[in-house]
Amino acid sequence: MSFVEKACMESGFLPLLFFLLFLAIYLLTLMGNLLILLTICFSPQLHSPMYYFLCELSLLDLCYSTTTVPKMLAGFLADSQTISYGSCVAQLFSFHFFGGTECFLLTVMAYDRYVAICDPLHYIAVMTKLVCMRLAAGTWLVGTLHSTLQTVLTFQLPYCGPNILDHYFCDVPPLLKVACADTSVNEVVIFANVGAVALSSLALIVSSYIRIVSTILQMHSEEGRKKAFSTCAAHLTVVFLLYIPCMLIYMQPASRHPVLKAVAVFYTTVTPALNPIIYALRNEEIKKAVKKFTCKYMFS
Repeated sequence: MSFVEKACMESGFLPLLFFLLFLAIYLLTLMGNLLILLTICFSPQLHSPMYYFLCELSLLDLCYSTTTVPKMLAGFLADSQTISYGSCVAQLFSFHFFGGTECFLLTVMAYDRYVAICDPLHYIAVMTKLVCMRLAAGTWLVGTLHSTLQTVLTFQLPYCGPNILDHYFCDVPPLLKVACADTSVNEVVIFANVGAVALSSLALIVSSYIRIVSTILQMHSEEGRKKAFSTCAAHLTVVFLLYIPCMLIYMQPASRHPVLKAVAVFYTTVTPALNPIIYALRNEEIKKAVKKFTCKYMFS
């Protein structure tokens, strides 16, 4: 059994143009996130909980983008865009695993900023190395549970194949549309699961930042306020770039609106490329460390 991915264009110049465009974005994603990873690993001054979680975020962005983009790039050049049943299962599981883990990681990063800004005297005692490891492991564990639930519920349905997917990768909403059975229960579970994950995580992040902003406004040092706002602005930008498109897609799984496919392309290809740029531009410590790293290790 195989699923045939519907091509945006069958032939001509546009597929090549799209291939070059998304190849450039994918290479930017790889280079940007690898640069953040290596900079943090080789910069002792960045060996703190905030940058440890940022390092994990870069790793997740690398994997998240690699789950879908290479297959999409191959589809632009091939005459037939197909994916096997097993590969489709693996792609869906990996996509939701890395995406779900990143959602929970952003919540953990908000908690880290909350402790650092609202309770700085106890930060070292609270955010110990062991606590950071447990929080990171917790994000991977919950991401695994979320992905397993989505994959099992989707592929326990019968598929009469071969089928045409109205999407550029294997995801739950387009797969439900080609299932040979009633999918109403699955859609309700997807709505509840994604709603619980996205809305609860977003609620925790927003509540943390309400306290954070209140604390920042009470700071007497203008430099301290500026630094705190800069760090928080970078994190909030990444949060909204991931959460808003995800909720648009999964809170209405039965929708066939073509705009939603464009939204899916944005948060699976563009957002992972933007994250390292956002943090590099908004964080002075990252900018200085990147310059020092590139000069010392790449151009020496």
